Amino acid sequence: MSYLAGGMAITVRGRQVSRKEAPILVVAPHSSFLDSCIVYATKMSSVIVRKESMDNYVGKLINYTQPVYVWRDDPNSRQNTIKEIIERATSKEDWPQVLIFPEGTCTNRSCLITFKPGGFYPGVPVQPVTIRYPNARDTVTWTWDGPGALKLLWLTLTQVHSSCEIEFLPVYYPNEDEKQDPKLYARNVRDVMAKALGVPVLDYTYDDCRLIAQAKQMGIPGGVAVREVSELRTLLGLTRTRVEMDLARQCIQEERRWVSGQEFAQRLGVPYDTRSQRLYKIFENLYDPVGAGRLKMHNFEEVATRCLGLAHEEAQNTFQQVDEDDKGYITYDDFMSFFQNKSDFSLSFVEVPVKPKAQ
Repeated sequence: MSYLAGGMAITVRGRQVSRKEAPILVVAPHSSFLDSCIVYATKMSSVIVRKESMDNYVGKLINYTQPVYVWRDDPNSRQNTIKEIIERATSKEDWPQVLIFPEGTCTNRSCLITFKPGGFYPGVPVQPVTIRYPNARDTVTWTWDGPGALKLLWLTLTQVHSSCEIEFLPVYYPNEDEKQDPKLYARNVRDVMAKALGVPVLDYTYDDCRLIAQAKQMGIPGGVAVREVSELRTLLGLTRTRVEMDLARQCIQEERRWVSGQEFAQRLGVPYDTRSQRLYKIFENLYDPVGAGRLKMHNFEEVATRCLGLAHEEAQNTFQQVDEDDKGYITYDDFMSFFQNKSDFSLSFVEVPVKPKAQ
């Protein structure tokens, strides 16, 4: 009645199976506090919910579903939550179905991020459930950088009509490999749901979102790129080497200034595939976004703080010293002519892969 009074119509498609057929309901994407309507649509199933969410009006109502609480920042709580999920999913008692938002955080519904494996540890059949908001204007998405809950609620109430579509997909029965590997089980269920939604998958997690948000709050530049570089280096087996630094030093000794993408992969000793091409592109865009062979103040400041260990003020002062003609940018030659006679940087300046010209 509350949803209808607010002008939101909830449409349910498909059929919810019994607890005997699927003890766990897997719901995605999670994008809004309005997703709480799923509790009503699934006949008061027990929700896996973070404890902080219980301190509001909706949270008080969710308490009636006998939810499983989790403190996301507490590793011990996560283990206890998994044990509780397994116990409820395999119990012979008449528990409600367990309802899980496996993404663990809100997204903008443009993709499905990594599913947490907690709900897949029991190895029992699950029923995937999708949520859509097919409205002309998006007034519901509640993410890290978006409007707050009260503003979104107000915007939603100002719409003449809003709709939410909930679809119950066929039960997913795990094979033996999936029963033994909850992460594999989670990935495969996510693929099925992404296909039904017509969206891609992306291997981001709640922890990635939290780190990126912290990096933004601290004013650290390139936070998203750093996360992706770290993932690509792991996939390429580069996490335990300094091969990129060796490559930069070797290129300078050979008086080479910027290698091609193919040579970049060859010198790193990795395949020239989409992963190494993406890594090369990130470096190229990070340090020379327009391909002009020049670094402006903010680009140089990022290089200097990351690679030379300079403070931001020191980096700015250094840039001004290098840019004697007040051009507003420095080239590779400017960089080298200044630093090669600076004993303070004699060991570190050669490790910075600066691109002066595309060759």
